[in-house]
Formats: sequence, structure tokens, C-alpha cells
Amino acid sequence: MSHLPHTIHHVNFPTTDAERTRDWYGKVFSMKWVDPKSNTDVLLMTRGNWDLHFTPVPKDEMPRMMPSHFAIEVEDFEGFLAHLKGLGIRYTKPVERPQNNSKFCYITDPDGTVIELTYHGKLHMESSVDMNA
Repeated sequence: MSHLPHTIHHVNFPTTDAERTRDWYGKVFSMKWVDPKSNTDVLLMTRGNWDLHFTPVPKDEMPRMMPSHFAIEVEDFEGFLAHLKGLGIRYTKPVERPQNNSKFCYITDPDGTVIELTYHGKLHMESSVDMNA
């Protein structure tokens, strides 16, 4: 066992509408809702190998709470862009980095959180959660 960090467990973002956020992340990233089994208002979403949490806040609180962005690695960059197009979600012009054969672009969720979509070729991670269940 290593003393070094293993992975990010979750990132928490503010949301002005938890139901809209749940639906959007479910459609765009195929994330599943996790029942917190407690009295928390925090929306818990998972992809199995990474989680996002969303804390409800009033709209006037959003600007002071916004982080710069987070990044999600996709396995099929062109396929994911086609998925976004099918959902009517706009994205920035994709950038390719020839030095490491990677690609990236940005989208925003309904609350304005910036999400970087990255692709680094055959980068695979195993999940301990069955996302097909």
C-alpha cells in the first residue's frame, strides 16, 4: 500500500437546480444518482470510477462559488462530440496537442460550470462499480 494519493474521490460544485443538474449529468455523462441515505441536500452522482457532488445554492450565490473548471477523460473523442451534438450541447473548437496526441474542448453545464473534455488515446481505467446495473 502506498502513502501517495490514489485518486480523486469527488468534486463538489454548486447548483441552482438539483433536479435539472441530475438530469443533465445523467444524459451527458451517463452518471447515476446515488441515494445519500441521510438528510443531506447534496446531490450525489457517480460514473463508478469518479463522483461529482452538487450543493444547492441560491442563484445570487453562484458567481462567488464558481471554480474555474474540471476535466473528464473520454474514450472516443469524436463519438462524444457527436453525442453532444445529438443533445444540442455546444462545445468550443477542439484543440489537438501533437506532442502527446491528445485533444480537448470545453462545454458548460446549465449553471455555467466549465467542463473540459479530454482525450489521451488508449487511457483506460477500471471501475469497481458496475455502471450497467
